[in-house]
Amino acid sequence: MDFRDDVDLDASQVEEGGGGFPGGGLAIGGGVVGVVALVVALVLGVNPADLLSGGSSSSGGSTGARPASDLTSRCKKGSDADQSEKCRVVGVVNSVQKYWRDAFAERGKQPYRNARTVLFTDAVSTGCGQASSAVGPFYCPADSRVYLDLGFFEELESKFGAKGGPFAQAYVIGHEYGHHVQNLLGTTRRVGGDSQGADSASVRLELQADCYAGVWAKNAVDTGFYESPFTAADIQEALDAAAAVGDDRIQERTQGRVDPEGWTHGSSRQRVKWFTTGYKTGSPARCDTFSGAV
Repeated sequence: MDFRDDVDLDASQVEEGGGGFPGGGLAIGGGVVGVVALVVALVLGVNPADLLSGGSSSSGGSTGARPASDLTSRCKKGSDADQSEKCRVVGVVNSVQKYWRDAFAERGKQPYRNARTVLFTDAVSTGCGQASSAVGPFYCPADSRVYLDLGFFEELESKFGAKGGPFAQAYVIGHEYGHHVQNLLGTTRRVGGDSQGADSASVRLELQADCYAGVWAKNAVDTGFYESPFTAADIQEALDAAAAVGDDRIQERTQGRVDPEGWTHGSSRQRVKWFTTGYKTGSPARCDTFSGAV
């Protein structure tokens, strides 16, 4: 997963630290820890929305995030992305958004609107309320931002047995930007109250975001940010991460049994299947998880 050394990075697409975005609306696409938190909340009868507000409906208070800093001076070229984790995030975000900007234009859809990624530590204030790092990576439709605590990737390896690696991170980012695409296209509204269960609209939404991540991976070299197409080892990192965040595997680890009625993101098999579908076809049109079986 090597970036072109001479490619220009646009660090304005990534913020370090969190801003105050009061408001509401449940965030989408929590990662490994986020899914665990949702499972625990459902078992204990807690409102999952409270996970984003610290147990309160208020979104006020301290964010716990570091003061915003300027990544522009550190992340200028692709060579920087090969040397720094934060600059790598910038490079991946740039590539993902370049792909979707071109894809929207090619298909004659409405113009693609960039979504910023916010890097934070411990906690952050968002348009969907207060969120802690326990929620994992997520997308907030209310402010069109992806939120990411880089410590999540250590959790992915240490607690959930994923192999990790740079492309595992890229998969997660691609997935969250898949939610941004869904928000722009109006797909997110299809979930409504159907937010839980193996065949729920919530699971279908998450699997489509996995598929969209695969579509970007297939087309990433054409965005101009990478030296060559991703290797089989890169893709295996993504497949391993996708399997690690399957609801069935997480339930088995956290409660010792699998309960499909409590699924919100899909099984390990489903998540691998839909990322693979996107990667093999390279076509967003093949990511219709809302028709037929998943």
